[in-house]
Amino acid sequence: MTKVLTKSLYLNGLQCPKLLWIMCHEKEKMLPVDESTQHIFDQGTLVGNLAKKLFPKGIEIKADYWDFADSNEKSLIALKERKPLFEAGFLVGGIYSRADILAPAGKDEWDIIEVKSGTKVEDVHIQDVSFQKYCYEKAGLKIRKCFLLHINKDYIRKGEIDAEKLFVKEEIIEKVGEMIAGIEERIAGMLKIIESKKCPEQKISPNCGKPYECGLKDYCWGVLPMTSVFNLYRIGAKAFELNDSGVKNIEDIPENYELNEKQLIQHKCAKSGEPCIHKEKIREFLKTLSYPLYFMDFETYSTAIPLYNGLKPYQAIPFQFSVHVISNKGAKPKHYSFIAKGSEDPRKKFAEELEKVLGSEGTILVYYQSFEKGRLEELGKMFPKYQKWADSIIKRIADLIIPFTNFYYYSNMQRGSASLKYVLPAITGKGYDKMEIANGENASLRYLYITHGSMDGKKASADEIKKIRKDLEEYCGLDTEGMIWILEKLREISG
Repeated sequence: MTKVLTKSLYLNGLQCPKLLWIMCHEKEKMLPVDESTQHIFDQGTLVGNLAKKLFPKGIEIKADYWDFADSNEKSLIALKERKPLFEAGFLVGGIYSRADILAPAGKDEWDIIEVKSGTKVEDVHIQDVSFQKYCYEKAGLKIRKCFLLHINKDYIRKGEIDAEKLFVKEEIIEKVGEMIAGIEERIAGMLKIIESKKCPEQKISPNCGKPYECGLKDYCWGVLPMTSVFNLYRIGAKAFELNDSGVKNIEDIPENYELNEKQLIQHKCAKSGEPCIHKEKIREFLKTLSYPLYFMDFETYSTAIPLYNGLKPYQAIPFQFSVHVISNKGAKPKHYSFIAKGSEDPRKKFAEELEKVLGSEGTILVYYQSFEKGRLEELGKMFPKYQKWADSIIKRIADLIIPFTNFYYYSNMQRGSASLKYVLPAITGKGYDKMEIANGENASLRYLYITHGSMDGKKASADEIKKIRKDLEEYCGLDTEGMIWILEKLREISG
């Protein structure tokens, strides 16, 4: 059976010939769609459905998603209506593409309107539309202009969603014209690849992460060692050069190879197998902290279409905090936790409860301060009552990530990362492996589910809500308790 080159497969082929072949022949090797990726897909669907409201007379082409011939037949018939078409698909010469919106223009022309849930035009979008234009013109359509309809990042919700203001419509016909050059040869090459019985060889390259993280990355990169050259701090493209030359481990990098100060620390650790510790610098950091100590962490979620008044697209909504408090040296930590209830805007209640916990003096320790500071600044702007308080809290914040981004402490187990998820197990031996919720993205999505339901309209049961709230509390609580363990370890190793 002859395989069809769809638009998504074409984009796969541009990223990696091996990815294209495996998508057609051994799809089981691909990572399954995780919660985070599914959420992105779901957001795209919601945005696409909202965009259709801008074309009230539009016709939906209802065909089986994978029945290309049926979609083609129904779309050709619908063209005669000269109305906006949603999901019109055309099959011609071994290629197939489906349009978000085809809008009639003039007497016999059409405009392509591609809907994206992002906030700007990117090269991959131009490639996407260039394939569509090529396919539709081969099917006999006259394409006048091409547009990208994307989210307006400056839109602020006030009452019901105003679709006209939520979207930005950018003409991209010139960029498409430039990108379409050579497309026939590219398509012919890809058709040969998908008809081949042999998977093409492909080395690791920057394309593994652009325009999207490749679903084969774990499969292709899984053989790399813990001290891989790709873990070198800000190594960039040089890592690929080293890897291609046969230098795969940091410890194998020649002594005369130019490395910066932090990379040299990694090189030393890789060769010795021991952590590198700058005791004096750690002690200097510890001296900046004053009791009572507050260990604070926020959890947030965001959506493409703002859920509440005063929100922008993708603006983070804080719904949970964990704060561990140590009143003085030797005191046992006291834990405070908040998770918003109900489906209303949680931000005011979040601020109210946080104010009760943080007191008026002492250091507030966070991990990656720009995140918590950003949310506090937004709360102050949204609720003027809390502006002065938020400003005072921000001034008291210290960042526990500093000893690790500055390499005062570095272990091979960190794999070049200063994130809490790597530092905690590296320095304390404890981690998130056995937790039901093990990262911030999953925390956000689980809370979004129990609060607003799933994409298909399913509502969480009482048992699910109880279970997920418990998992959320354990996860966020570990973030702040983990910071206590890290601080204790820093004190211990710095003498």
